[in-house]
Amino acid sequence: MLHLITSTAAAVRIAKLKHDTAGVTAIEYGLIAGAIAVAIITTVVALGGDINNMFAAVGSALNSSSAAASN
Repeated sequence: MLHLITSTAAAVRIAKLKHDTAGVTAIEYGLIAGAIAVAIITTVVALGGDINNMFAAVGSALNSSSAAASN
């Protein structure tokens, strides 16, 4: 037979869920991790061109110094 939940049993279960904070903590950690990921992605996108230019300049300097040393 079907087991019917009485309104009293449902009220007890809802009351237990109101006091359960384990899910809230997991959601907070998820939001913090998401915010950190957005900050990292924003920083990489903003500085990506500058970092690429810096490595190109270092590579060019290394090439010119090795060419001068071989002469």
